[in-house]
Amino acid sequence: MISSRPPAVFLALIFCILPCSLLLSGACETKTLETRELTVERAAGTLVNLRAEIARTTEERQQGLMFRKSLADGQGMLFVFDRDQILSFYMRNTLIPLSIAYIRSDGGIAEILDMRPRDETSIRSSRSVRYALEVPQGWFDRAGIKAGDRLLLSGF
Repeated sequence: MISSRPPAVFLALIFCILPCSLLLSGACETKTLETRELTVERAAGTLVNLRAEIARTTEERQQGLMFRKSLADGQGMLFVFDRDQILSFYMRNTLIPLSIAYIRSDGGIAEILDMRPRDETSIRSSRSVRYALEVPQGWFDRAGIKAGDRLLLSGF
C-alpha cells in the first residue's frame, strides 16, 4: 500500500538538512547586531572613525563574521568580553581576509594581526585584553592605526 504521507524520517531529514545547507551556502540571514560608530585616536592625536557591529553574547561572538562575502573598509565587528583574558580567534567559515586588533580594557590597542580566510590556526593575543576588533585585512594600515593607538570606549 502506498501512503500519501511522507515517512517521519524523511521529514526529519528535510528539516535538519535544509537549514544546515542554507547556512553553509550563506543563504541564511545573519542576526542583526547593534551597530555603532567607533573612534580610534591615533598617537598623533588625529581621530579615525569606523562603523562596527557589536558582538556581546557568546553566540554572537561565535558567529562573528562567518559566511560573509564582503566587508567594506571602515566597517568591522567589535567583540566585547566581560573580563580581561587571553583571547584566541580563528577563521573557520570566514571567507574574507581580516585584520584583528586586540584591545585592552582602557582602549589601548595592544597588537594588530592579520588572519587568512578559512584558516583554523588560533591567533592568540600576547596579553590579557578585553576587546577584539576585526576589519578588512590591511584597513588598520590604510587608516594609519597602529599598536599603541586608542579605541575611545564611551558607552562600553
